[in-house]
Amino acid sequence: MDWLLASVVLALATLLVARQLLHAGLSPRASTEGPQPADLGLPVRELRIPAGPGVRLFAWYLPQPPGPSPAPAAVLLHGWGGNASTLLHAAQTLHRAGYAVLLPESRNHGRSDRAGHSSLPRFAEDLDHALDWLAAQPGVDPQRLAALGHSVGAAAVLLVASRRPGLVAAVSVSAFAHPEQVMRRWLAAWHVPYWPLGWGVNRYVEGVIGHRFRNIAPLATLPKARCPVLLLHGTQDEVVPLADAQQLLRHKGAAHATLLALDGTHEGFTDPVRAEQAVLDFLAGAQPAAPRVT
Repeated sequence: MDWLLASVVLALATLLVARQLLHAGLSPRASTEGPQPADLGLPVRELRIPAGPGVRLFAWYLPQPPGPSPAPAAVLLHGWGGNASTLLHAAQTLHRAGYAVLLPESRNHGRSDRAGHSSLPRFAEDLDHALDWLAAQPGVDPQRLAALGHSVGAAAVLLVASRRPGLVAAVSVSAFAHPEQVMRRWLAAWHVPYWPLGWGVNRYVEGVIGHRFRNIAPLATLPKARCPVLLLHGTQDEVVPLADAQQLLRHKGAAHATLLALDGTHEGFTDPVRAEQAVLDFLAGAQPAAPRVT
């Protein structure tokens, strides 16, 4: 019986360690590092956007000057552990092209409020609040809203695009195909065997975030997207392999999606100008004509 008791103690200890690792993983480091708007000479406004009871999101807003017609607009959402500066150069490109641009920081990230855990559904919830705020701004055309996200932010963009009418385009940069695959890679990095411990950890995560992976996975949400989707992915991405993007494109119902694979890693492209131009071209093709002013 000693061996049975020892096995039980070992299993409980392993589960405890896995649980601690899990909660550490759901609490990203709140970094504010990165380029600042002043470095690029951008006319930014600092905001606090309400995002539910007791939660306010920090954001940078780059409005367009008043013109003859409302401007198209876009929300750019960072990935796990990122902040508003992650996509600041992309925001500069879009702003120069005539877009009003909002760069929110998801809860528990950057300068936003700390509120419970972070997760893909929480990223999507914060993106919805950001889009609502942007659509209500003077000088913004609410019929010409787009969303762009990186990594987990990209998966959140696809989740929002699957359920939110009114988006004209969605851009997914380095999105994974399925959270289960991401968790398998993460657990393998910690040398946690998938069965039965890894499987149990994944089911525990689903309980914490209140969603089944199969319902929020980009594989499930991309086919339901209500607008054209551009998938951008680095060919040398070692965090989320290019195979994930290829899997998304091959999935049934993804006919409205386009994949552009460019030289680069998970954190950036070797030729960012080419990537930014691809986004501009895609958005220009997806945007309806600006309303005429009579």
